[in-house]
Amino acid sequence: MKTTTFTRRKLITKGFKFFAGLLGLISIPSVYTVWGERFWFKVNEVTLTFPDLPKPIDGLRIVHFSDLHVDHFFSSSHIEALVELIQQQKADLICFTGDLMDEDGSNLLPSVAALADLEAPLGKFAVVGNHDYRTDISEVMKALEHTHFQVLMNQHHLFEVHGQKFALAGVDDALRGRPDLAQALDGLDSNVFTILLSHVPDYALITKEYPVHLQLSGHSHGGQIRLPFIGPVLTPRGAKYFVDGHVHVPESHLQLYVNRGVGTTILPVRFLCRPEVTVLNLRRGETASGSFLGRI
Repeated sequence: MKTTTFTRRKLITKGFKFFAGLLGLISIPSVYTVWGERFWFKVNEVTLTFPDLPKPIDGLRIVHFSDLHVDHFFSSSHIEALVELIQQQKADLICFTGDLMDEDGSNLLPSVAALADLEAPLGKFAVVGNHDYRTDISEVMKALEHTHFQVLMNQHHLFEVHGQKFALAGVDDALRGRPDLAQALDGLDSNVFTILLSHVPDYALITKEYPVHLQLSGHSHGGQIRLPFIGPVLTPRGAKYFVDGHVHVPESHLQLYVNRGVGTTILPVRFLCRPEVTVLNLRRGETASGSFLGRI
């Protein structure tokens, strides 16, 4: 029988290899969540149907993005890549649903300058989010307006296409601001097809009581970290009922789409939750129920 002699050097060498391997196993998912998935933008193309969609906008193409959290490990070069991706989608209308910045808005305008290159025939519209209130909110609004976004602060914009009207409304952030949907819809005929921008998705529980057909939201980040068979590990206040994707809000005609956002907050990681650019194709037809994440 052959006897193996373990010298001190061999033990140290084997121990070093074991711990190096263990460190490698730990570092692989860490590198993926921080540097891999976090900048692996996903374009989600979704068709939403509405029986009362005006015929002239049957086929309307909206690009919806949210939650940039600029300067939280998300720089101007990342915004340039995002702008290029959005421009490739050939949108009729571009909508941003808040959290332009994360914590520090002191260098906001030069950081987001590339957003000015976004173009769409019907324009670019935005609302603010809760993180935008962590600095002077007027500076955030100034940065959005400087990059040619129209900020809807409890306001609406009325479009007319081939003689028929539809409206895009927006409310202030539901966590840090003063949202007023009644004010946002003031003067609108209740029969006008209306889309609402609200940073907070759970605001849909209020929206469903108003003549709004579609709400677009962000805020949740889809949880940022999702586990197989479990889903999001944690979602923020304001995204407890509606977390991700297309939802037909129960006991209403309201449809909701929750975008997972582009940036991150708190931890610069994403796992099984890629940053999202949504392309919404609106079509005239019978409404199909969407998925539902959460509980009423």
